[in-house]
Amino acid sequence: MITHPTADELREALAGIDEASAGDARAAFLARVADNARATLEREAALGPVAEAAAVARLKVLLGVDGGFEALNAELCARLSDGRLSPLDPAVLAHLQASVIDQIAIDQPSYSGLMALAEPC
Repeated sequence: MITHPTADELREALAGIDEASAGDARAAFLARVADNARATLEREAALGPVAEAAAVARLKVLLGVDGGFEALNAELCARLSDGRLSPLDPAVLAHLQASVIDQIAIDQPSYSGLMALAEPC
């Protein structure tokens, strides 16, 4: 579910990072950043497809139409933009909350507020 940077963008950036040289603080910092990015890619590969499938299922019910993630998400945005759906609709809020929780689980699984977010709206 990562939108920016994409998994391909992360992989490309990681390809340009060498191992840290002993005593080189900048290289050591970049190595830690690279390790975090690699972990994010692993979580995206493991959790992303499941999260996207769950989002598609929620959106199909919410919107009453069939389609893929991008098309359904675009339809949700269009309906929110033109007023056909209220951003305060409990079903919309539940979908958005679940989507945010899934994305945080990929991007920042140690986020201290993640468990609090899992409580219903």
